[in-house]
Amino acid sequence: MKTKEVADLVGVSIRTLHHYDEIGLISPDRHENNEYRVYTSDDLAKLQQVLFFRKLGFKLANIQKIVSDPDYDQKEALLMQKKMLLEERSRLSAMVNTIDLTIQNMNGEIEMTNEDKFSGIDFSNNPYEQEARERWGDAAVDESNRKMRQMGTEELETKFREILTDLAEVRHTDPSSEEAQSEINKWFVFLNEMGEYSLAAFKSLGDMYVEDERFTKNIDEFGDGLSEFMQSAMNEYYEQNK
Repeated sequence: MKTKEVADLVGVSIRTLHHYDEIGLISPDRHENNEYRVYTSDDLAKLQQVLFFRKLGFKLANIQKIVSDPDYDQKEALLMQKKMLLEERSRLSAMVNTIDLTIQNMNGEIEMTNEDKFSGIDFSNNPYEQEARERWGDAAVDESNRKMRQMGTEELETKFREILTDLAEVRHTDPSSEEAQSEINKWFVFLNEMGEYSLAAFKSLGDMYVEDERFTKNIDEFGDGLSEFMQSAMNEYYEQNK
């Protein structure tokens, strides 16, 4: 397959495929006559692996090390990716449910205990903490955990409402605009104060805002169409920062 055919099939840009070639991540053969790139079945299989890793928040440099390892096993990698995605889905579902219930609590529909408000948010067992410690050191992670313990429930609720209210005010602007991206960045930062969200997880959460009718209903109470705007803005945030 030619580059454009692969780009259309996969949903990535031609520039992305060229970049993967330039850094030696996926280097298809060149046609002997006109030098255009020709992707084989093996190239597509490798591209699938790369994109799965990207969706899981892996950086290209790390992906390159993984797939170039002599002991790399594609089936083993797929099983690992599946396990990670299932864990992420379970974690996101718990977080979504807690946020959904919190909005209902704010609307006076239900009454939550303080324990309920943090259901599904386990700060004592952060699956990404070891990676963070390796990348930034113990001090940075310990400081982050200390701030979370100091932040009270009332402060979280107030900040939650303020951010969604501000997002509702710009929901009619272009989601890729500087103003919209500045506001959605506040949401990204807020979520990472409560848990640990990779860019890929942030993007997936945005998709859930329009896929889950209950979630859509509660978010749109801050402004009609806010859920769709946030999905678009979060997808754009992912694209601009990945």
